[in-house]
Amino acid sequence: MSTVPAARPPGRPKAPLVLTDEEHAHLERLSRRPTTAQSLAKRAQLVLLCARGMDNKRVADEVGLTQASVGHWRRRFLEKRMAGLSDAPRSGAPRRISDDAVEAVIVATLESKPAMATHWSTRDMAKRTGHSASSIGRIWRAFGLKPHLEETFKLSKDPEFVAKVRDIVGLYLNPPERALVLCVDEKTQIQALERTQQLLPMQPGRIARRTHDYKRHGTTSLFAALDHKSGTVIGKCYARHRAREFRDFLNTIDATTDSELDVHMIVDNASTHKAPTIQRWMIAHPRFHVHFTPTSSSWLNLVERWFGLLSEKQIKRGVHCSVDELVGAIMQYVDKTNLEPKPFIWTKSADRILDSVKNACRRTLKAHAPRVMPSICDSPH
Repeated sequence: MSTVPAARPPGRPKAPLVLTDEEHAHLERLSRRPTTAQSLAKRAQLVLLCARGMDNKRVADEVGLTQASVGHWRRRFLEKRMAGLSDAPRSGAPRRISDDAVEAVIVATLESKPAMATHWSTRDMAKRTGHSASSIGRIWRAFGLKPHLEETFKLSKDPEFVAKVRDIVGLYLNPPERALVLCVDEKTQIQALERTQQLLPMQPGRIARRTHDYKRHGTTSLFAALDHKSGTVIGKCYARHRAREFRDFLNTIDATTDSELDVHMIVDNASTHKAPTIQRWMIAHPRFHVHFTPTSSSWLNLVERWFGLLSEKQIKRGVHCSVDELVGAIMQYVDKTNLEPKPFIWTKSADRILDSVKNACRRTLKAHAPRVMPSICDSPH
């Protein structure tokens, strides 16, 4: 009795698809991860099914693709492995704007202004050049041009700028032994503001809202000393910010710090810090040493960064119906800072700072040639 041979599957025999353990794990993640693109997840799934020995028709039914698509991605995987599952780069539409036209847009943006306006908008530039506003936006993004933005700066005219920068940065990067470096300053005229109506709290799809107008309930001034190495803060609020209050705050620093340590204080050039009463106090307390920042250089004092955090997290959106409430909120933030202190790490060397300032001077001189800028421009540091 003759036996009938088993029927072979139709079509040409296919090369076996065998996965490594790493490929299998990666494909499993791609097929299950919710953030994976749907097309890539399907390709990962079909490769896994092919690796189990399923034919293309059955795999197509499982993943919802045609047999031709399954065969295509199977071949791509066998040829290029994981890289074969990604879409091939497309050439895209041909460019409609020439290099000369792009250059004309950039030159016009940098060297001219629109009529009756201080800066260009995409629509104004599109009207001038004849291109679409979206094309102008793409050109500006490609070359990092942002006509709608403007930052502020001020170059110090302090004749001792270089020496002071080196002195203060040296304290940050290489503090003296057996010494405490404190960044000291005042945040003055902090207003206790109460909104005229109740706040509308945040809800899904809607941000929190508050009225634009407010009631003033007085002001306070915060004196603060930041230990940048540990991140702790000594803070005290006063009704006024005179030399008398600063002297009292110095007494607070003296009482709350280790008497065996020298104290190097970084302060600005406010008259409060140079009054005769403060000079007499410093003579009577020889362990205290004052280091003045250059004029117009408050960025060298790290306590200003802490003031920024205080404003952002406690004051700016706070509602305070009295000065006492405001002072309480400020001191609570000081206590929270000291419970979870984070060091303020200075990383930029004095040489890098001076090089940046010199470059800024040169750019300013180039843009405004007739004007005379500070001597730092020609200083060898």
